[in-house]
Amino acid sequence: MTAADLLEDARRRANLTRAELARRAGTSRPTLSAYLTGSKTPTFATAERIARAAGFELELTPSIEFVEVEGRAGRLVPVPSRLPRLQLGKAFAQIKLPLHLNWSAPDLTYDLADRSQRARVYEIVLREGSADDILTYVDGALLIDLWPDLVLPPDIARAWGPLIERSLPSAA
Repeated sequence: MTAADLLEDARRRANLTRAELARRAGTSRPTLSAYLTGSKTPTFATAERIARAAGFELELTPSIEFVEVEGRAGRLVPVPSRLPRLQLGKAFAQIKLPLHLNWSAPDLTYDLADRSQRARVYEIVLREGSADDILTYVDGALLIDLWPDLVLPPDIARAWGPLIERSLPSAA
């Protein structure tokens, strides 16, 4: 994601016009437009000022790498280097899983605010999903809470177990 993409996303999510964001950020509308279209690149301090004017903070987040752990019958299980976190709205959203994950009930809507429905989604994603699916649907803190209650094949539980153990509050 470029600086232009990031700032334009912040502007849209804040539901601000370019003129209003420019006013709040203390810059001219043409300069802000140049930043938002990518024809001009803001300094970090300027990007931070514009993001704050839209109601956002720039944040440094550790990247997540995936390793594939061999499971049953040679199946590769994607396991992240650290537990992903989702934005609150995504962690508790109502979702329909894509067909490659939920082929038996493609039109079913899951309410992630409901603990038992969230557990079912996490079971499906950990069992059937790719690294991208894990980053899209699984929140690490909520996974830790659900972990003792999830019904997972033994190879998947073994692959994820060390990460869960390292991530428990008592391991800190």
